[in-house]
Amino acid sequence: MSLINLAKREINCKIVYYGMGLCGKTTNLHYIHRAVRPHEVGEMVCLDTQIERTLYFDLLPLDLGNVHGFTIRFHLYTVPGQTLYQHTRLSVLKGADCVIFVADSQASKLQDNIESWNELHEHLGRMHKEVSVFPLVMQWNKRDLPDILSLSVLQKFLNPYGVPSFESVAVAGKGVIETLRMGINLALHKLPAP
Repeated sequence: MSLINLAKREINCKIVYYGMGLCGKTTNLHYIHRAVRPHEVGEMVCLDTQIERTLYFDLLPLDLGNVHGFTIRFHLYTVPGQTLYQHTRLSVLKGADCVIFVADSQASKLQDNIESWNELHEHLGRMHKEVSVFPLVMQWNKRDLPDILSLSVLQKFLNPYGVPSFESVAVAGKGVIETLRMGINLALHKLPAP
């Protein structure tokens, strides 16, 4: 849920990158952080644990101009993908204005993707969010690897609501900005009037 700061005349929106471990969530944010003009992006904040290097919370405020005299800032987060961090994922997800679900396109990862998707569905339900209308974008990552699933299979198993989806190769930046742009647009359409 967007936070409106009347004193600063600022609306803060939260976009969460969600998916299984090592699917490319953090790679997306690193690419975005490098690609955006330095004066438009804040410092990337990483929180590591002693046992898992992929536990990141990335904070990237993106200035988008004014809406009704308010500056819009987007804060981008990733959730840790490993199974043991389920409660952390739920905490990071709270207050999200949009979720970008990053799926690993490799055939061997289908079941892990399905489990991650089902968990996201459950978490949104716990937060009283209707998944079929919640701002959601699907990203089919790692499209450059051998033995990937067809888009029709990914759509069938992971996109039952027909939300916008993008092919990507996050390590090369392919599809990364397009996915983010759609997430921003969906979040903006759900903004409450200040």
